[in-house]
Amino acid sequence: MTFSDEEIERYARHLMLAEVGGPGQQRLKAARVALVGLGGIGAPASLYLAAAGAGTLRLIDDDTIALSNLQRQILFQSADVGHAKVEVGAERLTALNPHVQIEAVPERLTDSNAATLLADCDVVIDGTDDFETRFVVNAACVGTGVPLVSGALGRWSGQVGVFAGQPCYRCLVADTPPDAETCARVGVVGALAGVIGAMAAMEAIKLITGAGQPLTGRLLIYDGLAAATRVVAVTPDPGCPTCGGA
Repeated sequence: MTFSDEEIERYARHLMLAEVGGPGQQRLKAARVALVGLGGIGAPASLYLAAAGAGTLRLIDDDTIALSNLQRQILFQSADVGHAKVEVGAERLTALNPHVQIEAVPERLTDSNAATLLADCDVVIDGTDDFETRFVVNAACVGTGVPLVSGALGRWSGQVGVFAGQPCYRCLVADTPPDAETCARVGVVGALAGVIGAMAAMEAIKLITGAGQPLTGRLLIYDGLAAATRVVAVTPDPGCPTCGGA
């Protein structure tokens, strides 16, 4: 896979990195990344992945843009309110980097379409805010063997983890918590979405290029109020309904 002169200049800061270089940038160009949810996490993650030269981005979201989204979903503008997120997102990302192929899927990910939409991907980023969809994404990734980057946020804190086989996301969260919270219910500081979205993009780039140590089997927790992070190990759950924990 070769690069045009424009691509060489565009990705110059990647090409000079020992951990990426030409081979890593080629892997990025050949990669297909699915973003499930183009909201607080998916919006900034998609911008960084497009800028990085990820070859194909598949945007999966059935939602339209609301005015309340604009406090943190920096992919969109005021004039976009009421329009489909994936359609507007595809236009913005193409404008950012015309070398990236954008696949806009204005659908909700469900048990019936998850395997079809995710099986041919190299990495999946889940930025959804409901556990039902997270469990569906996780099951599809376990079934197809596609690495999952999972992000979540609320109020002033967020988390990012990578799940590739076992343990899976369901080993971390077995069932929907009875006190599950969403940003709509508890609020979220807008810049936090950028922090967690960028971290999710970083993990996807590491998985694709082979650089460094991805957060596989680990969860990074970020406390924005304290400006502190900690990383905890996720252990396989022998009773996990998805991967069995074996």
